Amino acid sequence: MGIRRRIFVALSLLLAVAAIAVLGYLLLGGPSVSLLDAIYMAVITLTGVGYSEFVDTSHNPALRIFNIFIVVIGVAVAVYVFSEVTAFLIEGEVRHLFRRGRMRKRINELNHHFIVCGLGETGRHAVEELQKTDTPHVVIESSEEVVRRLRELGRRAYEEMLYVIGDATDERVLQQAGLARASGLIAALPSDKDNLVITVVVRQQIPGIRIVSRCTDISFAERMLKAGANSTVSPNQIGGLRLASEVLRPHVVGFLDLMLQEKSRTLRVEEIRLEEGSPWIGKTIGEWPLRARYNILLLALKRIDDSGSHLAVNPPDEVVLSKDSVIIAIGDVSDLRRARADANPADKTSG
Repeated sequence: MGIRRRIFVALSLLLAVAAIAVLGYLLLGGPSVSLLDAIYMAVITLTGVGYSEFVDTSHNPALRIFNIFIVVIGVAVAVYVFSEVTAFLIEGEVRHLFRRGRMRKRINELNHHFIVCGLGETGRHAVEELQKTDTPHVVIESSEEVVRRLRELGRRAYEEMLYVIGDATDERVLQQAGLARASGLIAALPSDKDNLVITVVVRQQIPGIRIVSRCTDISFAERMLKAGANSTVSPNQIGGLRLASEVLRPHVVGFLDLMLQEKSRTLRVEEIRLEEGSPWIGKTIGEWPLRARYNILLLALKRIDDSGSHLAVNPPDEVVLSKDSVIIAIGDVSDLRRARADANPADKTSG
């Protein structure tokens, strides 16, 4: 039986004994005993306060025997309730400490993960997407209450979430989230100024990390990019584009929504970058039939050469893959991960 259920049972027993006591004092105490008198007598008897008997039992043997019964049973039940409540408090605190200890250990073991700063309306969606795609991540949130409420929703994204409580603009808190080993960071705090501070602090510490920052005020976007953000996202701009898309291309939007909400499969459009030493380098697209071998569909290929970067949509099979080429494909996350692992076998994080 769980601790919460045991407390419920203990409190139910206490209320039952109190109800019996009140009823007994009313029935055995005579017409002079009012309901308030009976309740008062039950309270001082069960709590062992030690006040003199408000309902006189000296001339009523049956009432005195009943009172003895209430004292004995009441004390036993009260001790039981006290022990269960104490156990709940101690056990809950100990469990909390153990959980935080295990969480710190798991965070310290992470490599090439992503950090999400803030569990507001924007950060929550980012966390849910990272969870759906099985992408390792750590959340930094200033309020323990926000984390508790989200965990109570019963969603896997929050029940299994690794998090650090603290100010995301604080360098020490960022280090607790494993900043030195992270591949990317999402600055999703409500304040643009706070996101700008995070961008500056993180870029100074980790020059190669990818930073994507939430930006409500468009005027802040340029500052964030100059401060080191790789990209900025405006919720208002994205919302406006979505509204226009719903009007202009509702079936396309419907397909994308279905892709994101599909329960049996996790369909996504993702990228596969070919690193140094990839067995795919020097091969043509036709020599690596993505659809037949991995059940994924090639959408585009981005190639980088001396003249810059070039994006080819639906490239022909004759195109030769080169170093730093980026394959953009759609498919199930598990199939995409398998293809990425084969494309870069030396990269232990590709799977």
